[in-house]
Amino acid sequence: MDKASLIGSILMFVACFVVFWMATHGNLLALWSSKGAIMVIGGTIAVILMAMPMEKITCAMGYVKAYYIHKGKSPAEIIKVMGDLADKARREGILSLEGEVGRLDDPFLQSGMKMAIDGVAPESIEATLRMEVMAMQERHKAGKKFFDLIKVYGPGIALTATLIGQIGMFSALGGSIEIMGQMLATAVVATMYGTVMANCIAGPMGDKLAMRSAEEILVREMVLQGILSIQGGDNPRVTMDRMLAFVPAVSRALYQKAA
Repeated sequence: MDKASLIGSILMFVACFVVFWMATHGNLLALWSSKGAIMVIGGTIAVILMAMPMEKITCAMGYVKAYYIHKGKSPAEIIKVMGDLADKARREGILSLEGEVGRLDDPFLQSGMKMAIDGVAPESIEATLRMEVMAMQERHKAGKKFFDLIKVYGPGIALTATLIGQIGMFSALGGSIEIMGQMLATAVVATMYGTVMANCIAGPMGDKLAMRSAEEILVREMVLQGILSIQGGDNPRVTMDRMLAFVPAVSRALYQKAA
């Protein structure tokens, strides 16, 4: 569980609830508009269906899960694992790692090490693993795109509902004050729905998924360079330096201690 995601979500919910409660003096039903909800929620769902293929949409819960649960390894963990593998390969030969591969819990690292142990050419290992990274990037783009669609189109659809509400309000001028009030509520509440959905939910979730994707790509590049270094018979220190090249200089001492 990502503590930052959980704490941030709870804090956002509490902040919105407190403000809603204070603004309505405890009458939260004043924030409800069936017309606004139909337009904003229904319209946003329609946009997602129009913009994304169904096989990507069915993974929506997976995108939400990826926001709250992060299973990727940190650079420090990868440096530690690759350092241990490099040390053993240097002392006992790369074939001695065959028993270690089965205990690795990273499929990407496991696949690369199997190819290295089997004597696959370095260029073939690199090409295969880079294709895996590209496939991973495409999967991550789908998750980011899902939330970006909500962030981009949600407020626009809410504005459409607002304009419709204003048209209804203007057409009722001189008539029932109750009808005018309902149409004004539709206009204002719809804007609120779209704004909250885009800025308090979809925007932050999409941005975090994009950041996680960049981190995972960096970690996989470190793994790739480590595997190629081990296969090439490099000194473990050289292997370590290769991976540390991806880490900011100010943090390298910390990563070296962790390794």
